[in-house]
Amino acid sequence: MPAHPLRALREDIAAVKRRDPAARNAAEIVLAYSGMHAIWAYRLAHRWWRSPGLKLPARLLSQLARSVTGVEIHPGAVIGRRVVIDHGMAVVIGETAVVGDDVLIYHGVTLGGNKRGSNDKRHPTIGSDVVIGAGAKLIGDISIGSHSQIGANAVVTHDFPEHSVLTGVPAINRSERV
Repeated sequence: MPAHPLRALREDIAAVKRRDPAARNAAEIVLAYSGMHAIWAYRLAHRWWRSPGLKLPARLLSQLARSVTGVEIHPGAVIGRRVVIDHGMAVVIGETAVVGDDVLIYHGVTLGGNKRGSNDKRHPTIGSDVVIGAGAKLIGDISIGSHSQIGANAVVTHDFPEHSVLTGVPAINRSERV
């Protein structure tokens, strides 16, 4: 069940403070963190997306947020609580993506699809407590287990279990090699 909007706002601010050593105070986060602005716009757009007759306004809001923040989140995506998009710019989260709680996403990340013209699931599912490094590309209907780390610029095109450490092109699980 989603958190009450005010509680969710407090959780988001606390999550940024916990994850970003440069975050000095709540006012700075509320006023200057484009990743948080994108998440907050997404939440409203997602609510509209689920309401009959509001899909177009939801898409328009998501596009407005994209132009302001540099972060594109389709309103049909499902995003958990306390998700932090750090540095924001050039993040893309597709329509059927699912992102768990307490996920940290850096700039340039794509949660993209690999099928066209399909109403089927075509974007990644990310577990909770996952870190996705700058420039990583996760493509297709894949699942990444909770408590995983995805390195910068990794290209991930198939499922990985919990506690994975993914790096490379194509990504391999470095936790299995230790």
